[in-house]
Amino acid sequence: MFGSVTSPENASTENSVSPLGVVPRDKVCDLRARLNKVLLGKPNQIELTIACLLARGHLLLDDLPGTGKTTLAKALADSLGGRFGRLQCTPDLLPSDITGFSLFNQKSREFEFHPGPVFSDVLLADEINRTTPRTQSALLEAMAERQVTIDAIAHLLVDTFFVIATQNPIDSHGAYPLPEAQLDRFAMRLEIGYPDRAAQMAMLAAIPSDFSNREIGTVPMTLDELRVLQRAVAGVHVHEKVRGYLVDLVEATRSHESISLGVSPRGMLVWQRVAQAWAFLHDRDFVTPSDVHEVAAPVLSVRLVVRSGHSSPVIANLLRDVPVPDYRR
Repeated sequence: MFGSVTSPENASTENSVSPLGVVPRDKVCDLRARLNKVLLGKPNQIELTIACLLARGHLLLDDLPGTGKTTLAKALADSLGGRFGRLQCTPDLLPSDITGFSLFNQKSREFEFHPGPVFSDVLLADEINRTTPRTQSALLEAMAERQVTIDAIAHLLVDTFFVIATQNPIDSHGAYPLPEAQLDRFAMRLEIGYPDRAAQMAMLAAIPSDFSNREIGTVPMTLDELRVLQRAVAGVHVHEKVRGYLVDLVEATRSHESISLGVSPRGMLVWQRVAQAWAFLHDRDFVTPSDVHEVAAPVLSVRLVVRSGHSSPVIANLLRDVPVPDYRR
């Protein structure tokens, strides 16, 4: 199922990858290729986005306007053949504008539920820090439980529900910073950044009608195939020593002098899931400490609260100071 690569130890344990039939790994390659054609010059950001999707997490894009955040979200929805929902977050946006509402039908004499944009496969919440905390919190249940409750009735969302939220880090006028409880619902935070010179030259040379690369009718991956891949990722083996390493790293964040709020148990579970997805994307059915390292920055940057400065050097110090286990022994 994962090619010729095998775990360095007993892969028949209860934590090993369970039989799931034929996993459509070639579909990941197709998805990767399509997204790289849409968002030029950003292969690592695309790889992390796919890892976030396969780990069944949600993604926060924290970057400047015009760097391709919306383009990436729409291309991902098109690539899955799924429903795309978009919220342009403003101060007057109401929770019902996200979740939907019940409206009385005069003919049937009954209330009818009108679903909001949250009932989609990929939801883009553009400039999420522009809307009020009350409306921001309307996404909490949807992101954590994949359901919304309206008039005491729970409405289930699709199990592939994936949120991509964006925010502008430099413009604080009229903005409402996301609280820690909301941030912890995201699996990772990414910065796309400006493309390199070659990518910008390719953009200028592209025909406008071709630039969006919206090849309608050529869907690299179906939602059913995505579900199979997500189950396969959940079965990627994590050695006990690698799990212990994750616990050591998490506990180090809670006692570090530069960190006022460390990683929660939920954040620890997310970190492991994203590391499993990263291993899967690199043709392995087991997680190594390097997988934990590769996804540490985007996973931790969304949930660590540092006392001063940026979280990047603090994360680098943590990875340097916590001993890496020899998990192959």
